[in-house]
Amino acid sequence: MPLTSTGAPLGRARRTLLALLAIVSALSVAMVARPAQAGAQQQPAQEPVRIMPLGDSITGSPGCWRALLWQDLVAAGHTAIDFVGTLPAQNCGIDHDGDNEGHAGIQAVDMANQNQLPPWLAATNPDIVMMHLGTNDVWGARSTQEILGAFTTLVGQMRDSNPEMEIIVAQIIPMAPFNCGDCGQRVQELNAALPAWAEEVSTDTSPVILVDQWTGFDTATDTYDGVHPNDSGNRKIADAWFPALDAALSS
Repeated sequence: MPLTSTGAPLGRARRTLLALLAIVSALSVAMVARPAQAGAQQQPAQEPVRIMPLGDSITGSPGCWRALLWQDLVAAGHTAIDFVGTLPAQNCGIDHDGDNEGHAGIQAVDMANQNQLPPWLAATNPDIVMMHLGTNDVWGARSTQEILGAFTTLVGQMRDSNPEMEIIVAQIIPMAPFNCGDCGQRVQELNAALPAWAEEVSTDTSPVILVDQWTGFDTATDTYDGVHPNDSGNRKIADAWFPALDAALSS
């Protein structure tokens, strides 16, 4: 049998060498793979974006446009979202995250003057607020300047809660209640003043984005009482909110 220079059989030396090479190769692979596996295990789960629907009965009683909007956002791939608020869902017959801050009868002026918003923000810690507010102020004959002043106070309170709050504000749906002949015109006056107001209070770190809920909404066909949306109105409200929410979540 052929011998190596040390006297060992050549076949045995070759087998030993091959075994050593295999061990070294396996150790190298393990050293490379383990850090990658550890890194993968340490990746934190994506925190959901917390979105507060804020407003009056149009938002909260029952506010079924929120259910439609939730479904639309999830269908578009925005699964890491959390609608937040201190109020629970009301029955809309649609599976959705129904938490909200839609207080029936509330006025923006009262909400601001009575500091009602800060505790709601503290309890829910939203990243985005979507606000449809002012209907009851208009109904109560509050002036446009009073309402805009209240909006400015509310925006300041939102930023006190989160300096990077993204704030999406609606130019509100039209209204034609039987006991307020001037309400339709007052809504138009408020909506017309909102673009300049939004530009004034918006910042790079906390933008104020306007959503036009008025155009294309018909109180005769999209409400059941001249004020509150019916099924077709809910669909229109959800559709109007969606592009702004989609853009905010995509960024």
